[in-house]
Amino acid sequence: MAIIRTMHAEDIPQVQDVAKKSWNATYEGIIPVEIQEKFLKMAYNAERMKQRMERSFLFVAEIESNIIGFANFSPVNEEGKAELGAIYLYPEYQGKGVGSALLQKGINELNGIKEIYINVEKDNKIGKSFYDAKGFQVLKEFDDQFEGHTLKTVRMVLNV
Repeated sequence: MAIIRTMHAEDIPQVQDVAKKSWNATYEGIIPVEIQEKFLKMAYNAERMKQRMERSFLFVAEIESNIIGFANFSPVNEEGKAELGAIYLYPEYQGKGVGSALLQKGINELNGIKEIYINVEKDNKIGKSFYDAKGFQVLKEFDDQFEGHTLKTVRMVLNV
């Protein structure tokens, strides 16, 4: 069983690896590899990860001291709303309750949370199925320009 805990600076290299491998597996055939790599270098470089740790809530899932997944939540605003920026897992750990445990950790740890918002790519079947199963409701669908590539994005919300 995975241990869910707050992320520490020394976890950054493992979290970067989870992000890369989960992105590559999830978005194969959806987002061109060169666009994925450009995004990952920008969004998950060491400096950006340190900023995320200072400005948001990051939780990791680990088994035997190896990080297998993580979740990134924004702070809760005055209306009780937060963004779930990511729940990423190594593909071999998907469907085993780890994503659910990361989501629950955020719900438990973020004081005053009432709603969690997420944007998920429509063709990301695993992610979309996960959020549907957790009770997230679709708010809208829209086209999102991503590094010159058009994504079909679904905006969802979970009432906590």
